[in-house]
Amino acid sequence: MTVLGVDIGTSSSKGVLVDDDGTVLATAVRPHTVDRPRPGHVEMDARVWWDEFASLARELLKSSPDGADGGGSRGGPHRVTAVGVSGMGPCVTLTDAADTPLRPAILYGVDTRATEQIARLETELGRDAVLRRCGSLLSTQAVGPKIAWLAEHEPETVARARRLHMPSSYLVRRLTGAYVLDHHSASQAVPLYDSVAQEWYAPWTRHIAPWLELPRLLWPGDIAGRVTAEAADATGLPVGVPVIAGTIDAWSEALSVGAQHTGDLMLMYGSTMFLIHTLADRLLVPELWSTVGALPGTRSLAGGMATSGVITDWLRELFGAREHMAPDHTTLLAEAEASGPGARGLLMLPYFAGERTPVADPYARGVIAGLTVEHTRGDLYRAALEATAFGVRHNVEAMRAAGADVRRVVAVGGGTRGGLWTRIVSSVTGLEQEVRAVSLGASYGAAFLAAGAVGAPRIDDWNPVHEQVVPDPLLRARYDELYALYLGLYPATRDISHALAGHQVAAHRRNAHRPDAHG
Repeated sequence: MTVLGVDIGTSSSKGVLVDDDGTVLATAVRPHTVDRPRPGHVEMDARVWWDEFASLARELLKSSPDGADGGGSRGGPHRVTAVGVSGMGPCVTLTDAADTPLRPAILYGVDTRATEQIARLETELGRDAVLRRCGSLLSTQAVGPKIAWLAEHEPETVARARRLHMPSSYLVRRLTGAYVLDHHSASQAVPLYDSVAQEWYAPWTRHIAPWLELPRLLWPGDIAGRVTAEAADATGLPVGVPVIAGTIDAWSEALSVGAQHTGDLMLMYGSTMFLIHTLADRLLVPELWSTVGALPGTRSLAGGMATSGVITDWLRELFGAREHMAPDHTTLLAEAEASGPGARGLLMLPYFAGERTPVADPYARGVIAGLTVEHTRGDLYRAALEATAFGVRHNVEAMRAAGADVRRVVAVGGGTRGGLWTRIVSSVTGLEQEVRAVSLGASYGAAFLAAGAVGAPRIDDWNPVHEQVVPDPLLRARYDELYALYLGLYPATRDISHALAGHQVAAHRRNAHRPDAHG
């Protein structure tokens, strides 16, 4: 058995080919960027998702264990027996009845355009009613307000729209012809889904999008359909291969490292930092997101920071601006290690794209406090790593204050490489972290779900524990002091950040109306 897993992420699409024992046979990546047409708007052309999936599939199908196209120790090209997909979300991709995208997809909580619609829908539907029925409050993460924004600002698009897709469901549609969405993704489509009944909630869907044909609901590991002849021609996959429904990338990533048992907390070190705590029963926390789990019978309490790896990438680009050659992250990590705990007196608030949980403030902005001309790029890079660690602690404390019982922490994602970032997070939070042998992330989780549709794999066999990251007790007092300052930095600068956010929006509008604004 060989399975293909593909994940559509914020900064790239990743594919992996996996054998029946979990061995990674081949990987491939397609970097991409998202569009930011104006402050608070983050979009991507959904057609890129399919193009990159097809390209990844063709590359991986030609690979072999010894690296030779078509040959290898297993006697020829790999023949895939199941396909798994996942993707960033919740996203709003509106299509016509033939599933043709009508405009670029509006991305998840990093897109903050619908603040007015959030306030209006809270009044119309009732804030507490939404929390009780959906598990989460309306926020920049919610799907409904973004659809309402489109109805107000792009009525010509909505007039043609019939269907709603996210990256995983769009790939399933192109591969099989099926129009489906998994329960977990649907539970993030607030307020369209009833998380108690675990079905679409027709009254609120009709209120926001009466024209919307709702997709059939499946669980992430359910078979959604089989590869069509048309999809086979585009991808090189065999006709008839089963394709699972898939899910949102963070939940697929949690599955890739076995963090789906009650009491588990997954930390995803990626472009954004994401936290998923698995529960047996629903726990409502206004500051966080309560969702249906990736597996039937489970619930999740989740949090997400708007930026984490995005900040380190941004700093890396800034550091290389003069020489037109940015330093690599390995170099910057070494310099951050040399900077030492506390970044030589720097403290950063990592709200460079607003913030999601637990502050839920799209107008929050990044702050670097204590900066002097003596500070180095290593100090700034260290401050960014520590800032995300403080953000993780803030989210974990919000979970525990609500009654969550965090028993085991599992780390995953590209940020686990090198070890410094995970060590900082453990020392700031006081939590041990388990790192598995394979840290490919959501694409590996998608492959595992696909394997489960045609077999009975065990993730502990596929991906055993590689190391335990433990807190440094000597740093506890230092980081406790810095964390207290961190908690005070947001309320101390909130009004200033909100005023500056208004200036940023106004400046964009002025520039957009300049005669030379479009070249």
